[in-house]
Amino acid sequence: MKKRTRTKKQETRKTPPPATAAPTPTPSDAINCASWVSSQEAIRKGQDRFIAIWGEMGTSWGIPRTMAEVHALLYLAGEPLCTDDIMDRLHISRGSASMSVRSLLDWGVLSRVHKRGDRKEYFQAEQDVWRMFRTILRERKRREIDPVLMSLYECRDLTGPDSVGPEADRSNPAVHEHNERLDRMLEFMELVDTLADQFISPAGKGLRVAAGLLGKVM
Repeated sequence: MKKRTRTKKQETRKTPPPATAAPTPTPSDAINCASWVSSQEAIRKGQDRFIAIWGEMGTSWGIPRTMAEVHALLYLAGEPLCTDDIMDRLHISRGSASMSVRSLLDWGVLSRVHKRGDRKEYFQAEQDVWRMFRTILRERKRREIDPVLMSLYECRDLTGPDSVGPEADRSNPAVHEHNERLDRMLEFMELVDTLADQFISPAGKGLRVAAGLLGKVM
């Protein structure tokens, strides 16, 4: 019986390729890795401090601390985050995270971001600081200045000609003094209202211009 001999081609096919040795880490690789870790830790500490400060400032403005902290996180993150990301980073409940996001959306300082293939909703904060503060001022004006101004008009009408008679302001010193005090307050609030409209106008460079002028004066 003849023995079957292997061809050179068959032997070549069965020969395993030589193993590729993994690159040996160099000292510079270790230094770069340590530097990256150190940078990430510094960024994390800076974020934590900013989030805490923003939360404290929010409470002084009458804004819930958690809402302000969520806004600070989304501003510094540099990329859209979902509700789960916010919960994990700030250690808050889903209800608290969702409520804060809804409020910030109402204020107009957040926007929704959709990622293809991902069913989660992502959120990103306004990155233009001037536009962000214009939006905040606009919302505060709507919630605070506008109602006060309307209430002052109502108070003034209570001692106006239609309520106490057309001659009461001149003939009754008490009515006259009362109306003068209200008129001074109204004049001031109307000026504040006009200035606020200039600052927060959509085209508005008013806030930036005002800040520049104040900087020169001071």
